[in-house]
Amino acid sequence: MKTRRKLLIVAGASVLMAPLAPFAQPQQRTFRIGMLAAGSPTRFTDAIITALQDLGYIEGRNVVIERRFAEGHLDRLPDFAAELVKLRVDIIVIQGTPASLAAKKATSTIPIVFAANSDPVGVGIVASLARPGGNVTGTSLMASDLSAKRLELLHAMAPRLSRIAILWDSSNPGMSLRVRETEIAAKQLQVVLRSAGPRNLEELEAVFVELAKQRPDALLVTVEPFTRRHLARILEFCSTNRIPSMFEESSYVEAGGLMSYGPDLREIYRRAATYVDRILKGAKPADLPVEQPTKFELVINLKTAKVLGITIPQSILVRAERVIE
Repeated sequence: MKTRRKLLIVAGASVLMAPLAPFAQPQQRTFRIGMLAAGSPTRFTDAIITALQDLGYIEGRNVVIERRFAEGHLDRLPDFAAELVKLRVDIIVIQGTPASLAAKKATSTIPIVFAANSDPVGVGIVASLARPGGNVTGTSLMASDLSAKRLELLHAMAPRLSRIAILWDSSNPGMSLRVRETEIAAKQLQVVLRSAGPRNLEELEAVFVELAKQRPDALLVTVEPFTRRHLARILEFCSTNRIPSMFEESSYVEAGGLMSYGPDLREIYRRAATYVDRILKGAKPADLPVEQPTKFELVINLKTAKVLGITIPQSILVRAERVIE
């Protein structure tokens, strides 16, 4: 009797438990994300990862991140891109034009999201901003009047300014449009612009010898792996020769540059993370238009201004989002 009662209890429990099985939560998928950059791990890495965390992608829980950084050696990018493809990552997140070109050449099927790309249309990464096509989309650094705005700010700081040099890496295809736009803006302001595009440290030193002789009124410096790698030398040159400098990113000013005006990179990286989220949830890169920046910041280093013997007009200071004192 006891045995029969026991069997009935077990059978009853099985019946009660059976309907629960279909409602068991499925195991969450782990995504593999590749990160590829031409330079070193910078705020790009932390910003993207933080933004992904805010969207629910936690490394070690539901995301594996494969990092590849070329440390300024652009010849490494094709191999790194090929490695990420062999690892069968679900998506590749890119910083910079050279890395974007390497990734696009390595795969036409794995989705690619670029963050802070200079000229995605001009270098052939996407067909157009509105309709990227293919497997690539992301966020661009370019806005129509950025170059003119930088020159305008320099001119407001030094009204007698008449000669400017722009320092950039001529081996980086993404910078060509930036230089062309700066040349157009310089003509409009009736300012003489000299383009200096060294590709290595030896050429950079040769440029500095010439600039020291010609004494431009100001130096514009593009943001890219080359100038980031040699930033200390660039700042030393500007300080020694008392040449005011305008940069495109605030980290250069934090390191000792005079001023910067450009997109808020934190916002750009955050927007790039939303692309990753949408694609991992099923969206196609070809259907996601490339976004251009809408938020910009002016940062001024008053310590550097003092070293250079420059007084920043109050009209410029009040426009700054951040002043380093």
